[in-house]
Amino acid sequence: MTELATMDFHPQPQAGQPKPWAFPAPERGTLDNGLTVLRCHRPGQQVVAVEVNLAAPLEAEPAGLDGLATIMARAFSEGTDKHSAEDFAAELERCGATLDAHADHPGVRLSLEVPVSRLPKALGLLADALRAPAFADSEIERLVRNRLDEIPHETANPARRAAKELSRQLFPPTARMSRPRQGTEETVQKIDSAAVRSFYEKHVRPATATAVVVGDLTDVDVDALLGDTLGSWTGSTAEPRPVPPVHADDTGRVIIVDRPGAVQTQLLIGRVGADRHDRVWPAQVLGTYCLGGTLTSRLDRVLREEKGYTYGVRAFGQVLRSAPDGTGAAMLAISGSVDTPNTGPALDDLWKVLRTLAAEGLTDAERDVAVQNLVGVAPLKFETAAAVAGTLADQVEQYLPDDYQSTLYQQLAATGTVEATAAAVSAFPTDRLVTVLVGDAAQIEEPVRALGIGEVTVVTAE
Repeated sequence: MTELATMDFHPQPQAGQPKPWAFPAPERGTLDNGLTVLRCHRPGQQVVAVEVNLAAPLEAEPAGLDGLATIMARAFSEGTDKHSAEDFAAELERCGATLDAHADHPGVRLSLEVPVSRLPKALGLLADALRAPAFADSEIERLVRNRLDEIPHETANPARRAAKELSRQLFPPTARMSRPRQGTEETVQKIDSAAVRSFYEKHVRPATATAVVVGDLTDVDVDALLGDTLGSWTGSTAEPRPVPPVHADDTGRVIIVDRPGAVQTQLLIGRVGADRHDRVWPAQVLGTYCLGGTLTSRLDRVLREEKGYTYGVRAFGQVLRSAPDGTGAAMLAISGSVDTPNTGPALDDLWKVLRTLAAEGLTDAERDVAVQNLVGVAPLKFETAAAVAGTLADQVEQYLPDDYQSTLYQQLAATGTVEATAAAVSAFPTDRLVTVLVGDAAQIEEPVRALGIGEVTVVTAE
C-alpha cells in the first residue's frame, strides 16, 4: 500500500513596516583646481556613477557653428595625449566602464559608469579626456560626417520634426533655442578640429565644472583618488556665464508640417512655462501628471480608451534652462500621434479635455493616484547610482540646492487638488498653445481649421 505524501504549510510571510526614505544628501567639496565635487555614499551600489557638468552651453557656440558643443562632447572619448581613439576605447572596455557625453542648452555632460574596483583607472581616463583631449583632425572629421548622416534620419522622424518646428515657432530666430540642439547640415559641415579646440579652450575648465560621484565608497579614499585623477586637470579661473533670459511667443496657432500620404499625424502642442525655481513647480508637476503623465491619466482615458484615436498621449514639463534668479524656462507640452482621418476629432476632444479641466477641475482620486505614483515609487526610481548621480547633476545644472529633490517630494505630497488643478490649467491654457501637426495637409487642414483653435499655417517638410 502506497503511503500518501504529506505537505508542510509554512505561514505566509507578512509585509514589514515601510522604511522612511529620502533622496540621498550629497557631501559637497572643492578640489585644489577649483572643481566642485558632490559625493554620495550608497552602500551596496558596486557600480559607481560619475557625472561631470561643463559650463559650455549651446548659446556659447560661435555664430554659424551650431552643433559645435555636440561634436566636442562626442570627441572627448576619441583619444587623449596618452591614448589614441582605439586605445582609449580599449582601456575603457578593460575597466568594464561606459563613457557617454552630450550637449544641451545648459552645458555639456559626461557620464561614466564603472565597477567600484576599477574606479581609479576609469577616473584616470576621464581626467585625461577632460585635461588633454586629442581632438585629432581625422576623428573630428569622422564625427562631423556621422552627425551629417544623422540629420536626414531625424528629419524623416515625425516626432523629431515636430519638436524642431515647435522650437522654431516658439523662440525668435536669433535665440539658440529656436534652432536644433545638435546643429543643421549647413552649420555642422563648417565644424573642424580648430573650432572644437577653440571652444574647448574658452569654456572647459575645472573652476566652472562640477563632478558628481555616487556609489558604494566604503573602501575608497575619495579625496586621494579625486586629487590624483580629476585634480590633475588644470585651467584658468573664470566667472560663471550669465544665463540669458528666455523669450517666447505662445500666441495660439496651428502649424501643419505637410507630409503627403502620411497615414498618421504627429501631434506636439506646447508653450514655454515657468522656471524650475518658481513656487508653482511642484503643483505643476502634479497637475500635469494628472492630465497626461501615465496610461491612466485623463488625456489617455479619453483619447485612447474611450475614443481609440491613439496608442497614447502624454503631457509633460521639461526644463529648457534654469537660472538662479528664476528667469529660465521649461517646455510644457502634449505629444502623441493619431491616424490621419481622426486628426480633427482627436484635437477637438483634446481641447474639450482641457476646457473640462478648467471648468470642473481635477478629482481628489486623480490627485491621490498621482501623488502615489510620483512619490511612492521614488525609492525604486533612485535604486541605481546612475539615477541618483543624474538627478544631482541636473540640480547643479539648474542652480538648485542639494536638497531640492527631497524637498520636492515633500511638496508634492502636500499639494492639494485645487492647487494642482490651478497649476495644470495655467500650464495649458486653451488659447495660448502652439500646435504642431506633422501629417498630410490635404486631409487634415480643413478639419483642423474648422476647430477654431488658432490660425492655421501649412509649411513643407524638408
